[in-house]
Amino acid sequence: MKEKTAFSWVWSYVRKYRFGMAAGLFLSVIVAAMNMVNPLVTGNIVDKVIKGGQHELLFKLIGIMICVVVGKSIFRYSYQVIFEHCSQNVILKMREDLYAHIQKLDFSWYDNAPSGNVMTLLTSDLDKVRHFVAWVLYQILENSLIYIFSIITLASINWKLTLAFMVIAPPVLILVRKFKVHIRPAHMRVRDQFAVLNTRVGENIEGNRVVKAFVREGYETEHFEKENEGYRDVSVANADMRVRFMPWIDALCQVLPVILILFGGYLVINNEMTIGQLVTFNGLMWAFIQPINMFGTLVDNTQNFGASADRLFELYKAEPKIKNGNDSKDATTVEGRVEFRDVSFAYNETPVIKNMSFVIEPGTTVGILGPTGSGKSTIANLMCRYYDADSGQVLIDGKDVREYNLQDLRRNVGITMQEAFLFSDTVEGNIAFAKPEASFEDVEAAAELARVKEFIGDLTDGYDTIVGERGVGLSGGQKQRIALSRLFLADPKIMILDDTTSAVDNDTEYKIRQSIKSRSKGHTAFIISHRVSSFENCDVILVIQDGQIIDKGSHQELISRDGYYHDVWLEQRG
Repeated sequence: MKEKTAFSWVWSYVRKYRFGMAAGLFLSVIVAAMNMVNPLVTGNIVDKVIKGGQHELLFKLIGIMICVVVGKSIFRYSYQVIFEHCSQNVILKMREDLYAHIQKLDFSWYDNAPSGNVMTLLTSDLDKVRHFVAWVLYQILENSLIYIFSIITLASINWKLTLAFMVIAPPVLILVRKFKVHIRPAHMRVRDQFAVLNTRVGENIEGNRVVKAFVREGYETEHFEKENEGYRDVSVANADMRVRFMPWIDALCQVLPVILILFGGYLVINNEMTIGQLVTFNGLMWAFIQPINMFGTLVDNTQNFGASADRLFELYKAEPKIKNGNDSKDATTVEGRVEFRDVSFAYNETPVIKNMSFVIEPGTTVGILGPTGSGKSTIANLMCRYYDADSGQVLIDGKDVREYNLQDLRRNVGITMQEAFLFSDTVEGNIAFAKPEASFEDVEAAAELARVKEFIGDLTDGYDTIVGERGVGLSGGQKQRIALSRLFLADPKIMILDDTTSAVDNDTEYKIRQSIKSRSKGHTAFIISHRVSSFENCDVILVIQDGQIIDKGSHQELISRDGYYHDVWLEQRG
């Protein structure tokens, strides 16, 4: 099977509107042909009316010219509307498909995909495709036909002068060919640098509080200026590339009027042409010059489109590493038994989990403690199958997680992340995100378990309060409690709380622990925390260090013997 190219991929969207596009192209062919009429009529007016004295033809010929002008305007308007509608529909579908494709990509792709680059792809690069479909496509056809029709028309009048006009064609084609080779890489550099600039701006906006906290406005401005200057440099280089070639093409086109006056005048003097035919040549000279002048612009726009299409196609080809297996099984009957069997995992070749093994029975509440970077969150990521183990097996109810349907698996293995992410929505909307069909009573019950109700009355509109982007406007503890209530509403069989109460006070944490204890009955719960107090209600605690389990037991067992857990407990007790 022939491998799909960027152009064929774009064409797969365009061809859905091929009948509309064909109608638009047909109208553009008519317009290109109609462009030949008025110069011919003008020549006839000179030869037959002015010189020949056939004055009765004047109004008829003027009527033809008016009809042609009106017809061209109507047809041009019609096909421009057709192409614009088709292009917008193409981009609508492409953007939807690319966005849906991004949703399927896994954590490893997002780890290496700057947000600014993704935003540039879905906005600026897609607009280059729209511009190609809406304008460049029909301009290529129309200008090509105008050039061909003008040559045919002029040659039918006088082949000698037409041949003289054709002298400039070979050098123009050579220049356009060289221009094409150099301009595409220049466009690619502009697109890439624009993505870097977007990433810099996006990071600064998201991290503006950190910037201000450490008084680093000057540093950030300096770095932005560096990237901005880089964008300017590649844009100027891109413009220089056009300036290097376009004036030469324009200069060659300026030779035509000289040829027309000198050689055309010579032919008229020798009675090989009439004055009217010379006037027709003059009127059609634009039809010869415009396409030549447009060649450079259209090549430029086509290469710009090609650079963007290549970038978009690269995104389209990106494949998730985490996929459903051929034997994907429903996870709707999960009981909650979790087993790690000689599991090892590395981030970017740096070992994080090393030959880890443990078994957790259904309904068990598990605590996981360890220093930063010891692999605590990685355990959660492997259970949810955000990443796959490099070796060994992660099993749920005795089945490898790679055998489960991903969506069913993640409905049964719920997690609250270290960073409590909230959407620009109401408090209720953020909680109900886990279960859109849930009633307000269910949302309120989940909020009560997570102690959201303790501060909801302080918000302007209660549950209808719109939180800012990423939860701006709420404290860290408030965001964590909303995220926790989202997990409670989802009610997964296996719950993972990854440092969920790090930003709440001790009293609130105690109340949340009681809620977790009541909620976790019949559920398997994993509590990842740096606070020993979070583990007082746990059935078993795993102590992790350097990607391995160094100790295991209940809270009382672990504080009764020397070790990492005992030391942390003493330190936190003061």
